[in-house]
Amino acid sequence: QVRLVESGGGLVQAGGSLRLSCAASGSIYSINGMGWYRQAPGKQRELVADITGGGRTDYADSVEGRFTISSDNAKKTVYLQMNSLKAEDTAVYHCNVRGWATTGRDFDSWGQGTQVTVSS
Repeated sequence: QVRLVESGGGLVQAGGSLRLSCAASGSIYSINGMGWYRQAPGKQRELVADITGGGRTDYADSVEGRFTISSDNAKKTVYLQMNSLKAEDTAVYHCNVRGWATTGRDFDSWGQGTQVTVSS
């Protein structure tokens, strides 16, 4: 079983910053990719940022230049540095981790979600 623990969400003013963290633990053999998704009320979940095991990154157009995704393989942790936050960034942010379990089976795990609220 793979467990994800998220932290760093909260309430900030527009223009402020937050740093989200997501630590994976459990029966993990390797991690192939990590990412952050968000879902705002009335909207579908969307990709915010993703990083592969090889370090390739992908960002939503709406956050590119403001957000930075990074990972620490030793800590099995993915981060999302969010700068210049806007009201439209308000959403529940979910961590996603993909990889291979020690059983040889692949996994695709999701965190419980952390609320990010940006006031203006």
